[in-house]
Amino acid sequence: MKYVFGPVNSRRFGLSLGIDLSPDKKSCNFDCLYCELGKGKNTNKIQNEPEVSEVINEVSNVLKKINKVDVLTVTSNGEPTLYSKLDLLIERLNEIKRKEKTLILSNGSTISSPVVRQILFKFDIVKLSLDTANEKTFFKLDRPLKDIKLREIIEGMISFRKIYKGELIIEILIVEGINDTIEEMILLKDVLNEIKPDRIDIGTIDRPPAYNIEPISSEKLFNLSEVFLGFNINVIYRNSENIKRKITLNEEDVLNTLRKRPLTISDIQTLYDNKTQKLIETMLDKKILKIKNVGNVSFIFAR
Repeated sequence: MKYVFGPVNSRRFGLSLGIDLSPDKKSCNFDCLYCELGKGKNTNKIQNEPEVSEVINEVSNVLKKINKVDVLTVTSNGEPTLYSKLDLLIERLNEIKRKEKTLILSNGSTISSPVVRQILFKFDIVKLSLDTANEKTFFKLDRPLKDIKLREIIEGMISFRKIYKGELIIEILIVEGINDTIEEMILLKDVLNEIKPDRIDIGTIDRPPAYNIEPISSEKLFNLSEVFLGFNINVIYRNSENIKRKITLNEEDVLNTLRKRPLTISDIQTLYDNKTQKLIETMLDKKILKIKNVGNVSFIFAR
């Protein structure tokens, strides 16, 4: 298969069947310092675009063989909203899907376009990247084409949220020495209060980046995530590193923590010792705590 890959198990979205719209060459209007696809020359088009019929045929063939997939994930070796036939593709995916949700992973660069917003409206889940609310940091970290403006992206996200009834997820990737300060996070929180995402995914570098930059520690990542109290926050810890100092909480501490901030199961396994994990399981059994699913990620919160 040329355009379809997986399914793969994702902490962010469950069991995902990927659809790559630019398999031959990286096609992106950003050249992010942290990009796992390597360095690239910015572009606003995808070369050698596939026909919608080719993509749909591959997806259909895989779905005939697989009983359960959580999401059909439209992605790209670059930026999927540059695909000129995206509107037709999502319409056809919605026709052939069963219980799967359609998902797109976008850098958010084209969200200022009303046409793009209307296309994204047809997806069940939309994930947009927003690493900073600071224009200077944006150009240093995400390295967009010169005509792309951060303020227009943010305004586009706010406009999109007003019409979009699906699940909107904002992803923030933190890089050491660039956007890793409390001040950067506070600026982002002010913007996210306007965007009103259903979930925030916050992480750091976990795979070899395109340029010579460094990740932040899991402890620092969790501390920065605390700025976003009031949101559903999914902290994406690095695979090679877990927080080493496990925390012990009593029932009152658990309730106070989860009233302020719902935590994912992964958070709980990473942050708390076995005694606290067993306590939380007991509180779930007694229905003192409750589980809520957002974009195929389970959050535990106090009732």
